[in-house]
Amino acid sequence: MSAQEHVDAATHEEGQPKPVPSTVVVEERRRKVERTPLPKLQLAVVFLVQFAEPVTAMVIYPFVNQLVRETGITGGNEAKTGYHAGIIESTFFLSETLTVLAWGWLSDQVGRKPVLILGPLGLSFAMLGFGLSKTFWPLVLFRTLQGFFNGNIGVSKSVIAEITDSTNIGDAYALTPLMWSCGTTLGPMLGGLLSNPAAQWPDTLGKIAFLRQYPYFLPCAAASFVAFVSFAVSFIAMKETLPPSRKTNKLKASWARLINKFSPTDGTDESRAALLSDPEPAPTYGTTTPPLHSSSSTSLQDPNANAETKVPPITDLLVPDYIATVLNYGFFSFLDMSVSALIPLVYSTPIKYGGLGMDPFTIGVIMGTYGISKGVLLALFLGKTVRRYGPTKLIQTSIFASFVSMSAFPVANLLARRAGGADGWVACVIVLQYLAQTMVAPCYSSMTILVVRSCPNKLLLGSANGAAQTLTSASRAFAPAIASSLFSLSVQRNWAGGYAVYYIFLVLVLLMVRMTRYLPVVTLD
Repeated sequence: MSAQEHVDAATHEEGQPKPVPSTVVVEERRRKVERTPLPKLQLAVVFLVQFAEPVTAMVIYPFVNQLVRETGITGGNEAKTGYHAGIIESTFFLSETLTVLAWGWLSDQVGRKPVLILGPLGLSFAMLGFGLSKTFWPLVLFRTLQGFFNGNIGVSKSVIAEITDSTNIGDAYALTPLMWSCGTTLGPMLGGLLSNPAAQWPDTLGKIAFLRQYPYFLPCAAASFVAFVSFAVSFIAMKETLPPSRKTNKLKASWARLINKFSPTDGTDESRAALLSDPEPAPTYGTTTPPLHSSSSTSLQDPNANAETKVPPITDLLVPDYIATVLNYGFFSFLDMSVSALIPLVYSTPIKYGGLGMDPFTIGVIMGTYGISKGVLLALFLGKTVRRYGPTKLIQTSIFASFVSMSAFPVANLLARRAGGADGWVACVIVLQYLAQTMVAPCYSSMTILVVRSCPNKLLLGSANGAAQTLTSASRAFAPAIASSLFSLSVQRNWAGGYAVYYIFLVLVLLMVRMTRYLPVVTLD
């Protein structure tokens, strides 16, 4: 027996355990990364709040071009419709851009719940105002208010990050496109089916004078109802996810002064302490691995999770991985929103002006069908795909589908010109376009995961999501106006046969492909 074998035997005789085989070690590690169950109830509440944004944002798209014509702002010039419709569409995202970072910062100070529930409440009233407007500038005003109250959408992403961990965050964010898809399904369907109800159902709703006077109030009221329901449910069922230790001392001091000023004093300190304490600790979810706000999480650094800590300056976010992620996120949002704005514009524009000549009802049915199909496909396959390939790889691959989506516009118009209308070949091109859009859709969830994982400090998670949402909202704010204006200019001046807008965006897609090479590589358990 060799000397080493004598040592091993002696060690074993003394009661020391033998070295564990490598296969057993691998199996134990595999058990340790078993996925944590998703917190279904809280996720459902957050998703309901998220659901209100696409419904209120997209409900106007099937009829907004016709509404602009009826305001008289174009003076009967069809070529100007795209300009003014783009302004209305863009103000939503412009006002969201100007407020989203402030909402995110505020949620880091006072908590996630109060910031989240305020949004859908304001949205419900803003939608009612939009439906009662019959001239151009009031439409712009109420569309701006919709964007203002939607500025808290980034906070919902922070909540999802705080109630999940590295084993199930991919599954949670894989469901967010389902909410957007459901919203983009219901919104256009409401806008297409309920717009001008007096003309669609003259024997029933046509007898109501109010609906004849305000032909676009009914779809706006339906969207307002969805927003109000999300407010009511979140007000009752949502739990605060911001740990008490992360609320700033300054905020607590201000709250204490307010309590001392308006509350009766009984001479004891216990009553004040009870008023200032949190009613319940911040919830934690799962049993296998800690959520992102846990002190043992390695995704985001927080050495003093259980102590009073001061929120670091927002400039701490300026690290290369986070900057690269946010820039890619913003540019991708610009491209995707441009396509979303061009679809109803091109579909509704007469064929001779470069469109397909469809009515709002047909556009609503097409967009609604696409939304349902996309949502189902993403819910079934996105979570597994993100876990297998990682968010970075998924983005770099999916972005190539944008070529097909953008190229479908001129091809569909050429086919419609040849056939004198939207025939079967045009329908095939539309189906191909929406299949390409479905392949691009996973980029949103993947980008959001990268934002969370590249955030250098979890105390800045709300601000990190807010800053990312600011840039994406800015891109989405300018995208409809730029895309619509380029479309109108291309048609008016016959640039490249009226198709110059598509060539410009194809070049931008190439630039996007190049930018994705600088994204940080992130893997999920």
